Amino acid sequence: MESEKIIELSGLTKKFKNLTAVNDLNLNVYRGDVFGFLGPNGAGKSTTIRMMLSLIKPTGGNIKLFGKPLNENRTEVLRKIGAIVEKPDFYLYLTAYKNLEILGKISGGDVSKKKIMEMLELVGLAKRYNSKVKTFSHGMKQRLGLAQALLHDPELIILDEPTTGLDPQGMKEVRDLVLYLSREKGKTVFLSSHILREVELIASRMIIINKGTTQVEGTVKELLDSQNIDASIDVDNADEAVRLIENSEWKECIKQRNGNQLVLKMNKENLGALNKYLVENNIEVSALVPTRSLEEYFLKITEGEGK
Repeated sequence: MESEKIIELSGLTKKFKNLTAVNDLNLNVYRGDVFGFLGPNGAGKSTTIRMMLSLIKPTGGNIKLFGKPLNENRTEVLRKIGAIVEKPDFYLYLTAYKNLEILGKISGGDVSKKKIMEMLELVGLAKRYNSKVKTFSHGMKQRLGLAQALLHDPELIILDEPTTGLDPQGMKEVRDLVLYLSREKGKTVFLSSHILREVELIASRMIIINKGTTQVEGTVKELLDSQNIDASIDVDNADEAVRLIENSEWKECIKQRNGNQLVLKMNKENLGALNKYLVENNIEVSALVPTRSLEEYFLKITEGEGK
């Protein structure tokens, strides 16, 4: 049985006068996904999210959330969503606790002291619950935004650049939180980010868009495994290794040589066979390291090489 579609965009288009920000975009997000929404600046990511949250109207196409058309069920479906869009705003002269209390009442959710403190603990701000937000760093405001988004226990969490302004430790904490929400709480997470390494570490599925149009969509593992990768190989005799490779089926694969290290671009499935071939021909291989990354793949797709 196919998993339930939580987000379904079909032919989604948004035009601003002569600019087409989103162009015939299609994507599906299933229950339990951590879905990476990737694309360079100006690709149409924030515009897409704003349409999904009913902040701006599409020029064309359809948006279904939880299987229901957004335009006919706006209030019902938006109650099931928590979101951070760009920089979260707060009452700067009120405390973190008071901000969440007010925002919780506006959303109509559970605003008990226990619930608010649970959310602050979850994002690492429990010790600062009584501090005014004006004293918070940008990263702390991002965390408070996460607490706000989670306050009414949403089924779908939409995060637009949630790690902006965070230090490496803060980024790790957000990453761990997203994984916790997905694995332990069964939440569906839609994550827009420029930090590709973060998406590679936590996303189950992803889409790359460019100029408002889908380039590729699928699981992170499938998309990365389906491509040729760069692999560095350390050998004891590089001259002989090069000679052997140039007389093999992999003769076109050598990209560069640095002393006794060779860098080859080849299909991941062939790395074992290459290693065996070199060893059988008396070449000692001390290291063989694939270096394929989501960042490489992202650049390949958005710069047009992979089309």
